[in-house]
Amino acid sequence: MSDLNTHLSQLETVLERYRATGIENLIGGVSLPSSSGATFETCSPVDDSLICSVARGNEADIDAAAAAAKAAFPAWRDTSAADRKKVLIKIAEGIEARADEIAVAECWDTGQAYRFMSKAALRGAQNFRFFADKVSSARDGQQLQSPTLMNVTTRVPLGPVGVITPWNTPFMLSTWKIAPALAAGCTVVHKPAEFSPLTARILAEIAHEAGLPDGVWNLVNGFGEDAGRRLTEHPDIKAIAFVGESRTGSMIMKQGADTLKRVHFELGGKNPVVVFDDADLDRALDAAIFMIYSLNGERCTSSSRLLVQDTIADEFEAKLTARVNKIKVGHPLDPATEIGPLIHKEHFDKVVEYFDVAKQDGATIAAGGERLGDVGYFVKPTFVTHAKPDMRIAQEEIFGPYLTSIRFSTEEEALEIANGTEYGLSGYVWTNDLTRALRFTNQLEAGMIWVNSENVRHLPAPFGGVKASGIGRDGGDWSFEFYMEQKHIGFALGDHKIPKLGA
Repeated sequence: MSDLNTHLSQLETVLERYRATGIENLIGGVSLPSSSGATFETCSPVDDSLICSVARGNEADIDAAAAAAKAAFPAWRDTSAADRKKVLIKIAEGIEARADEIAVAECWDTGQAYRFMSKAALRGAQNFRFFADKVSSARDGQQLQSPTLMNVTTRVPLGPVGVITPWNTPFMLSTWKIAPALAAGCTVVHKPAEFSPLTARILAEIAHEAGLPDGVWNLVNGFGEDAGRRLTEHPDIKAIAFVGESRTGSMIMKQGADTLKRVHFELGGKNPVVVFDDADLDRALDAAIFMIYSLNGERCTSSSRLLVQDTIADEFEAKLTARVNKIKVGHPLDPATEIGPLIHKEHFDKVVEYFDVAKQDGATIAAGGERLGDVGYFVKPTFVTHAKPDMRIAQEEIFGPYLTSIRFSTEEEALEIANGTEYGLSGYVWTNDLTRALRFTNQLEAGMIWVNSENVRHLPAPFGGVKASGIGRDGGDWSFEFYMEQKHIGFALGDHKIPKLGA
């Protein structure tokens, strides 16, 4: 049975490896400091202690990584499907072998609770296994007969691509983006978020130990204003896959416009969980709590707006308040912890600001609403009631353990409230009326909707949002549609008539 002391011991083993040299970039298979020699520090949100220094990549480092990815692309593109599949499976096996190491590193670097991160590494391995199984069909196309031609389609990899990943669940999301890119035959330049660079380095090491050729996967740490901007503007990078804030996605689209870069964005959300009075209320309560307070509320698909029918609101909110007050906040490596510290002081300050915003707007803080302790970036899980749809706390993405409750009377009102934000990533609907579920989900503006369920990820299903929540879809064949280009070839079936000009 694992415990806090066991995990702290595992963590010390991990950190010893990086304290001496820091986290370096990995370009063309070689571990390198920044070309400028600059570094930045990554610190743990548990106590703000230094983890290690990190190479601060710049434009020159991105140029070198892009050149390495471009040089490696032809050979990786032409590697047989069977051989690429073998490498991806070896990467999955490497992740599984180091799953505990990855989990404790992720907890310490991000503040996420071990109970969730213990599964994150294995989900990352699952992503590589899933796309390894799809390698052999990645380039499959269609045969489209016409009177004079046999038309066939195929798919070919785009080329070098840029992957920019966020800080909330960095390991799993890195695998979710990079595995299909490699399976498609693309090469990668990966820039992880500066707040959580540790497991990105571990993952890249695993990939190279698995036999991935040099230059196929390049890692450059750094900040958005220099390394990130150069990556999104670089002419040899054919596409950018980005997970993060909607505002940043807009900036990336502008930066990539001159090179007509393809973009895939998984952006912000202000996702509703809609509870009708005919629902299984006990299950709805469990799901609503899980989807906002797990992962510290720092998840794009969190159900941050509770829309509850007024006929059941008093009782439902009372039960929810009691449950929220019992959620265990603590050290992220303690297996009993349900919520750990927020990622960084910058984000902590943002979340804490919304405690005062709720009061200024006239809402009621029914639970939480305050900092917890003087060390680290811990906050009490927060539940706010008596909110109105136009309040800031009902419109803006807080991205923390912060749930806002809004009451409604009718189905029409619930739909209007649910659709009344700039976002449209996910939605959750609780009702035992099948026709209502069909009507409501048909009109709900969201890329992903679960009925009588929390977010249960199915890898072949499309993942992504509408409106300000993103462009494009991940998952299954949808991932290949982004990382690959369709090609059409027409074969003449005979000597069909060709128009003559100037004859």
